[in-house]
Amino acid sequence: MQRVLPFLSLFLVGVFAFSQVPSSSTRAEEDAVIAANRKGARPRPVAKGRSLSALEQERAKIFRQARPSVVYINASTSRGLLDRQTGQLHQIPPGTGTGFVWDDLGHVVTNYHVIKLDVPDPKALLDVMENIEVTLSNNRVYKARLIGRNISNDIAVLHVFAPLKDLRPLAIGSSKNLTVGQSVLAIGNPFGLDHTLTGGIISALGRVLLSDFITPIEGVIQTDAAINPGNSGGPLLDLSGRLIGMNTAIPTTTGANVGVGFAMPVDTLNLIVPELIARWNPEHPTLGFATLGIAPAFELFGIERGIVVSEVEANSPAAQAGLKGLTVKGANEKPLLGDVIVRCQGKPMDRPSQMSDEIELLMPGRPVVLEVLRDNQRVTLTLDPWKKPEPTPSALTKT
Repeated sequence: MQRVLPFLSLFLVGVFAFSQVPSSSTRAEEDAVIAANRKGARPRPVAKGRSLSALEQERAKIFRQARPSVVYINASTSRGLLDRQTGQLHQIPPGTGTGFVWDDLGHVVTNYHVIKLDVPDPKALLDVMENIEVTLSNNRVYKARLIGRNISNDIAVLHVFAPLKDLRPLAIGSSKNLTVGQSVLAIGNPFGLDHTLTGGIISALGRVLLSDFITPIEGVIQTDAAINPGNSGGPLLDLSGRLIGMNTAIPTTTGANVGVGFAMPVDTLNLIVPELIARWNPEHPTLGFATLGIAPAFELFGIERGIVVSEVEANSPAAQAGLKGLTVKGANEKPLLGDVIVRCQGKPMDRPSQMSDEIELLMPGRPVVLEVLRDNQRVTLTLDPWKKPEPTPSALTKT
C-alpha cells in the first residue's frame, strides 16, 4: 500500500489541477495567457533573511581558516599488475584521498591506505613513493614523496615540494579531554568533491578500530559528521579550529556514510608523526624471512600472540642468524612449527605489522635483535639487515 499512495496522491492532484481549466478554452486563449505571462517574467524579489547565528559564523570562520591546510592526494604507479593466468598486464588504479599540512616544513599527513595501492611487488611500492601528487586549496599541483609510514596505525607522512608560504599547518589540539556530545567539523574530498565541510558531534570515545591492515587502532573517536570515501586522511576539528583527529574509516556495506565515522586521535598522531619524520629510512633494511598472518597462525597452531616465521630465504640475514621457518613434510600434512618471534628490539610483538613498524624506524647500521620461542625455549638472535646477502653458488657466472 505504501508504494501505491504516492502515485494515487499525484493522480488526484493532477485531476484537481485539470478541473480548474475551463473545458471551453481554446488553444488560442491558452497561448494568449502564456504570452501575457511571458512579458511579466522577472527575477523574484529576495526575501529578508535572518543573520547567521553565532555558531554558523564560527563554523564558517573555522572553515575559511582551515581550508588552506587541507589537500587532495593522488597516488599512482606506472607499473602494471601481471595476471599470471592470462599473461595480461593490468593498470593499477590510482589511490585518492585527503591530507592536511602538519608543519611549516612541507610535511603532509594522511592515512597510509590512501596511497597504498594494490601493487604487485616492493619495487612498485617504491614507484608509488615517487608518483604522489598533492593539490593545494589554490588548485596548484605539486609532487610529493612518502617519507614515513606506520602500518599498525595507518599513518603516512608526505613531503610536498610546494612553496612553504602556501602550506599552512593546522593548529594542534588534544584528544585526551574530548567529551561525548562535543561539536566537531570534518573537511575532506568525498567522492573527489574537494574541500567539503561536514559537521556533527562526538558520538563516542575510546573505540578500537581494526584497520585495513588487520591491526587494532586504540582510542579512536566516533563521530556522526558525514565521512565518505575520499574523506580518509582529512582533519577532524573542534570548534576552536584545532586538529583533534584524522578521519580514517566508516563501517558500511554500501560504501557511503551511515552516520558512523571514525577518526584517529590527534595524540596518537603527535607521538608517531615526529618519529616518522625524524627516523624513517626509505632504504628498507633486508631481513629475508616471511611470516604467517594472524588468522592462519591461530588456525594452524593456536597462536594468538607472537609472529610465526613461515619461510626463511637462503643466505639472507635471517638465515645467517639461524632463524627457522616452518617445515613442510607433505602436501596434505600439517607443517611443523619453527620460530615464533615474541620480541623485536626488546619490544613485545603480537602481529607482523608491529615488527614492520619497528624495522622501518631502524637507524642505518643498527642490528635487529629478535627474541624467538623455539621448542618452548627462548632464543635471542641478532640479524644484520644492512649486510648484502652473498649470492648462492647457482647464481654465480662461470668464466
